Amino acid sequence: MIIAAGGGRRIGGPEALLHQGDKPLVNQMIDTMTEAGCEQIVVVLGAAAEQVQETADLAKATVVINKAWGTGVGSSIRAGLAAMDDEGIEAVVVVPVDMPGLTATAVSRVAALPYPDVLVCATYDGLRGYPMLFGRRHWPGIATLASADVGARPYLLAHKDQIVDIACDSVADGGRVDTPELMELYGLTVPPQRVGV
Repeated sequence: MIIAAGGGRRIGGPEALLHQGDKPLVNQMIDTMTEAGCEQIVVVLGAAAEQVQETADLAKATVVINKAWGTGVGSSIRAGLAAMDDEGIEAVVVVPVDMPGLTATAVSRVAALPYPDVLVCATYDGLRGYPMLFGRRHWPGIATLASADVGARPYLLAHKDQIVDIACDSVADGGRVDTPELMELYGLTVPPQRVGV
């Protein structure tokens, strides 16, 4: 699941519209997830969803529109989980779209044990971050507790003894682009939005 719904007010435009060169970052993330072996990819859109669908190639993904995106990442996680109605899916990898340094190797490491009862977090310098792997048995609890801008954190804190930490420092950059300075560092741009989008 790729969370790409935020308005990106700190960076001057919706995160899903971020481009690295000519390529939308959401396409780069879909390629990363595909290379890592993810069988089904769900992209949760919100801010500027219509423009994202026009500018990005989302043919390989199931697109979910989160109309409540303004309430924070929790609503996007809930929307994405609700869209995964295939009973054969036992676990989901969750990543935000604004991680240009994420690699397929990191996703593969975190997704190595896709069982219904797992909770896995990537770590960078010992701190938990994305990707995260949520086993299906945890989905109802995550959806219930996911809130505002902290997403799954309340659920993870309540189940911290069950989380498997996987170090990804050596294979990926866990940074998220949330300032104009970081956008410049990664060579990212946000195309101008059309009026009314």
